[in-house]
Amino acid sequence: MSLATQILDLAKQSGIMIATAESCTGGMVMAALTDIAGSSAVAERGFVTYTNNAKMQMLGVSGATLDAHGAVSEQVAAEMAKGALRYSEAALGVSITGIAGPGGSDHKPEGRVCFGIADNKNCVTETVEFGTVGRSKVREAARDHALQMLLDRLIQNSSISR
Repeated sequence: MSLATQILDLAKQSGIMIATAESCTGGMVMAALTDIAGSSAVAERGFVTYTNNAKMQMLGVSGATLDAHGAVSEQVAAEMAKGALRYSEAALGVSITGIAGPGGSDHKPEGRVCFGIADNKNCVTETVEFGTVGRSKVREAARDHALQMLLDRLIQNSSISR
């Protein structure tokens, strides 16, 4: 059974709607969920916020946070995940912001991706270094990691509520 199918089944059982806030994956997480028939019972909406302006306008990410930490940071990932909840009817939001490549810098290398997962009680962030494996592989790995985060969160706490 795929990660997306497991997520949909658990979220349906719990009555939980999901929102995504994606940058470097460009909507791949929501696409993985909505590829499955019946996903409309769970997939509330997806935000693709590739630019900083989009992050600010659509998710309420603070310009000060972007200036202080940059778009690829756990701070921005947290604000994206919280914004996905604030601007939706979802009870669980996941975010992705990273450098898929090519490119990067010594400070923020190619393959670095920051994630956030938020519900109405808390937000957890993490950074994963996927390395210089190529743009497609970084994006696919980031999608799969975000899906695993959603599944883990649904398994951890069945009392997620809006």
